[in-house]
This record gives sequence, structure tokens and C-alpha cells, in this order.
Amino acid sequence: MYFLRSLVFNILFFGWGLLSAVLFMPFFLISTSATQMMARPWAAVGLWLAKIVCGIRYEVRGQQYIVPRGKDNAVIYASKHQSAWDTMIFHQLSYCPAYVLKRELLFMPLWGWYLWRMKMIAIDRSAKTSSMKHLIKQAKSVLAEPRSITIFPEGTRTLPDADPVYHPGIIALYSQLKVPVVPVALNSGLYWPRNSFVKKPGKIIIEFLPPIAPGLPKDEFMAKLKETIETATSKLIAEGRQTQ
Repeated sequence: MYFLRSLVFNILFFGWGLLSAVLFMPFFLISTSATQMMARPWAAVGLWLAKIVCGIRYEVRGQQYIVPRGKDNAVIYASKHQSAWDTMIFHQLSYCPAYVLKRELLFMPLWGWYLWRMKMIAIDRSAKTSSMKHLIKQAKSVLAEPRSITIFPEGTRTLPDADPVYHPGIIALYSQLKVPVVPVALNSGLYWPRNSFVKKPGKIIIEFLPPIAPGLPKDEFMAKLKETIETATSKLIAEGRQTQ
């Protein structure tokens, strides 16, 4: 049953992705800001399909830590990353977020064009030092718009029980940008697992946690970020498993 529902979802989800790429082309041609706004309906339909077809609902906790758009309100959301679901939800909860992503995604037909047009922060992971400089330069431009930044500190999707490995990109952003970092925990991997065709019904919980103010030493910041995210994520995973 799960396989059939997942099959129907994938057909509709990727079909919607192609259709939206065509429907939103006028906005693509108009301006960057118009294109950025189209990410919200794209994500809304994707989340709705997940709910209707696969039975995947979601709950948002800690909404008081989601900042409204404003000149002095831009923050960095440092989120756990377990599922493709995570790449949609911030478009619903944050104003035109700029995701930090690998540069190779810009080369995808259609979707890559939109990522480029929306001014996502694309980095070349193999470039090391120059990649960090490019990351900071793009991030400063994003904050000036103003837009908030979403980064997945582990750099890729992980399984719910995988040992976390946090990369230095988040440290560079924190130390150079001097804005708060909002840790984000979730348990999406229980229902929409990494590299799994089959999706399971249930309620994904995403939790925004108290922001970490700028100014901490790098090691202290990383330790606090990791402990905050991983502790909250473990609790959400345990909570989710109780209802499976």
C-alpha cells in the first residue's frame, strides 16, 4: 500500500515540478524577486500532495523564533537535514529564504535555472578556501536584501540515527555575518527517508529553537549548535517512533 501511494505521489510531485517550471516562466523573466515568490506556491502544493497522497502531515513548534521580514531581522537557520521535505518547508515558513546548496544543482535543466534566478547560495565544495570566501560574499548580499539564510550544517541528508558530522560552513557564516543563528530540529526522516522511494504516513515535527546570539568563540558556538540540534532532534525522533 505504501509503495502504491508513494508511486502516485512521485508521479504527481515531479509532474507538478515540471508544470510549475513552465507556468512560472513569466515570473522568471520578470525579475528575481518575482521568481523567489513563486517558490512558496510550489512548496505549498508539494506539501499538500504529501499530506493527501502519503498521509504526511506536519507540525511547527517554536514559531516565535521564526523572524518576520525586516531590515534588522535576517537570521541564519541551521537545520537538521533528513529528507527532501526539508527543502520545501522553509519556503512556507520564511520569506524567500536563500538555501546554501552545492553548485552542481544549478546545472539541472529547468530547476537549476530557477535556483540561479532565486539567488540561492551555491558553493563548490571542492574549492575549499575560495569556496568559503564565495559563501560569505553571497551570504552578505542575501542579508542585505534582506532575506534569511537556510543552511544544513551536515551538508547532506542523513538517516535519523546517523552520527552527525557538521561542516565548517556554518562556522564561517556565524563568525563573519554577525547575525543570530536559529537551530532547527526535525524528524522528517522517519516518514520521507533519504534515498527511499517509499514514504510512510505520520506527522513530521519541525522545531525552531532559541537563537544563538553572535559573538561566541567558534568552538563554543559549534558545540552549542550541535548539542542543541541533536538533543532536540533525538527527542522528536523518539516522539515520532512512539506513534509509528
